[in-house]
Amino acid sequence: MSAPHPETGDRFRRFRDRLTNASPDPSAADRPNASAADGTDRSGGPGVRRGAVGADSRAELTSPRRGSAGRRGGRRGGGGEELRVPEAEFTSYYGRPILKAPVWKWDIAAYLFTGGLAAGSSLLAAGGQLTGRPALRRAGRVTALGAVSASAVFLIRDLGRPARFHHMLRVAKPTSPMSMGTWILTAYGPAAGVAAIAEAAGVLPRHGLLGLAGRALPPIGHAAGLLAAGTAPALATYTGVLLADTAVPSWHEAYPELPVIFAGSALASGAGVGLLAASPHEAGPARRMAVAGAALELYGAHRVETRLGLLSEPYRRGRPGRLLRAGRLLTAGGVAGALLGRRSRAVSALSGAALLAASVLTRFGIFYGGVASARDPRYTVVPQRERADARRTGMDLPSGRAAPPTV
Repeated sequence: MSAPHPETGDRFRRFRDRLTNASPDPSAADRPNASAADGTDRSGGPGVRRGAVGADSRAELTSPRRGSAGRRGGRRGGGGEELRVPEAEFTSYYGRPILKAPVWKWDIAAYLFTGGLAAGSSLLAAGGQLTGRPALRRAGRVTALGAVSASAVFLIRDLGRPARFHHMLRVAKPTSPMSMGTWILTAYGPAAGVAAIAEAAGVLPRHGLLGLAGRALPPIGHAAGLLAAGTAPALATYTGVLLADTAVPSWHEAYPELPVIFAGSALASGAGVGLLAASPHEAGPARRMAVAGAALELYGAHRVETRLGLLSEPYRRGRPGRLLRAGRLLTAGGVAGALLGRRSRAVSALSGAALLAASVLTRFGIFYGGVASARDPRYTVVPQRERADARRTGMDLPSGRAAPPTV
């Protein structure tokens, strides 16, 4: 075996001396002239300068790393102001929404309008029927049948298959707005249809089998019209309950106002039909409906734009905000024209058209406002944090128990 190379032992001793000089022992680190007078290591090896190597090693190993105080909550310079980790800001997962936005399209917003129009028209027809105003009765019944037929088309278009509506009738679940809405439509649709068909009694012959049907239709239509009017309030408001029952933030938080807005919009649209179809001297019930509907609609719209805090923003900004503002202006203009133009058929007709347009804009504004709130994660996270902070602040803690730290 060959003898080890002499330089190998020298390198090992120099490495050992560096480790010895880098030790945090203060007695060895602070002792001046630790090396031999001739610059030779006490171990007998070649001279190694302790000043350069040892001091640098001690400084590198014992000094704190840069930035560690800011990251770990230490103190700057060994005794200054304590650095704290900045409060984290929420971000969504890869920028994606936290909630899945509704898959509903414009046809559901149109369904909201046509359902309210059918309900308001049935109430108008009942008012004309009970007060002896045939023009209001006829216009209300025919419009109600057309509107509920359009609602069925929009609903089936969204469901994809007509059989799905039939499958909803297998159960009746009072806690489900969708189930209750299906049964409301099932009860309202035939009644509105029979009431509208009864308006054809005047064109039937007076004799024979058709004459018998012509004499039987008016009383049947009278009962069917009252049944449709009795179901109309549920038809007008259940869609608001349906939207509020979802997880969409701006719909869910507005659960007290949405049924009020939809009820007012239904009354205003029905009043618009009466102002368009009847002469001014017969349009008294329509004008009163317009005032009541506008009051409910404007009150509810103002509440959802001011009461919900952050969740009111989707109703004030962008396309929903423009739609709702235009709807308010048209509603106010329609009511003013209905009250001031009592003797003018043209002014009454313009007022009725304005009320119908306002109802369309209001339904679409509410619909698109909820969709916008589901797409922005801020409208989901911030209210959740506020509710958590409120529960933490209001919780009752036993005496002697410290409050939980605020995250």
